[in-house]
Amino acid sequence: MNDHTLRIYDSMLGLLSSADNPTPMVRLNRVVDFEHTEVYAKLEWYNPFGSVKDRVASNMVLQAREQGELTDQDLVEPTSGNTGLGLAMVGNALGFSLTTPLSNEIPVEKRTMLRFFGAVVEELEDDLCPAPWAPEGAIARATEISEKPDFHMLNQYRNPSNPDAHYRTTGPEIWRQSEGTVTHFVASMGTCGTITGTGRFLKEQSPSIQVIGIHPAEGHDIPGVRSLRQLEQTEFFLPDEYDGTVEVGNQMAYEMSLRLNREESIPAGPSSGMALAGALAIVPDLPGNRVVVMFPDNAFKYASSMAKHLPELAGAGAPRVRSRREELLDAIIETARHNPHLATELTTAYEQWQTGEPVIVDVREPEDFARGHIPDAINIPLFDLPSALDRLPTDLDTPLLVVCQRGNISLPGVLYLNSVGFRNARSMTSGTNGWSESGFPTEPGS
Repeated sequence: MNDHTLRIYDSMLGLLSSADNPTPMVRLNRVVDFEHTEVYAKLEWYNPFGSVKDRVASNMVLQAREQGELTDQDLVEPTSGNTGLGLAMVGNALGFSLTTPLSNEIPVEKRTMLRFFGAVVEELEDDLCPAPWAPEGAIARATEISEKPDFHMLNQYRNPSNPDAHYRTTGPEIWRQSEGTVTHFVASMGTCGTITGTGRFLKEQSPSIQVIGIHPAEGHDIPGVRSLRQLEQTEFFLPDEYDGTVEVGNQMAYEMSLRLNREESIPAGPSSGMALAGALAIVPDLPGNRVVVMFPDNAFKYASSMAKHLPELAGAGAPRVRSRREELLDAIIETARHNPHLATELTTAYEQWQTGEPVIVDVREPEDFARGHIPDAINIPLFDLPSALDRLPTDLDTPLLVVCQRGNISLPGVLYLNSVGFRNARSMTSGTNGWSESGFPTEPGS
């Protein structure tokens, strides 16, 4: 028997959040400068498995079981971490396993804990947040696995049970906890299940409630959220249902996270810092304003990211400091990225490919190449280039177009090819991700 009053439960699933068992809301006192507006943080790491995504994971699983879509199969799900953690633990409770393809840019703490929870983790060279159009990315790999009869993919990016979880739980909790006085709801945007589902419920209670979405800048390093370009690929991103959006950069998000920890004693992660920074930038200081900001998870899964963006935290156990040689090499690569003699824009690369002129050299690993590549490309992994020069033309003036997934590791490949005498090697910006997003043709490997 589950008893919320005594906090006694038959299993961990009894701790799942609801209007009768809400996650806490805590008023912020020191990091806000408002005279009139009250700001409350909704602390989602009080969900049983540590994040806001527990709501989505449990709702997707339970609804799939009720509808007969999930029987005795195991799950496969692309994730940027937290949904996978929730699914793994729900699976442990209900008796199924989880396989999760994910980006190797996700903090090592999350990848480690996914394995600790029992998930089978496949690390890929993918964006921090999976992109639905990337043929070699996490979503494509999960879709490939889901075609096997023993697997089922819930697909948080398209499953209506995602926003429905927040319509059923998060919205009613906030309305009840605020006693119907909430005026603004603010959430960071990833799959957009939180802002869309919660916003719909709150707007039904009072259409005057402002629903505000916060997103990171392009090229961000904040796990679990998406830039505006990435959001446009997300089915639950419905800006017409929101009253405003705000962009917040990496540094502002991490610095606000630090302030929350030190000034409010709230162990908030970087997406929480991002959401609050955006809220403070857009909400006016007026009598009667009561703002609720979603804090998706705590800081403990982001130690490596914190040390990266807040170098003053570095200590004996911090990530290794780069040498001056490494910094110089990074600077050379970054300079090359903007050198028109070393890089080719995507549309130009496509036009050149149509002529059949350049030799396409794909420097990704064979398993990534096999999932999808530019037609007629040859695959030579980056670190194999020195031993595979015999696979390249002997004419050093031959145009070479070097590609990878995102246009990053192709640049060192171009620099190496230049160093051995090739005079017309270029890196393709945006990589195969951009190629696929633009609708240009790809083919599977042999």
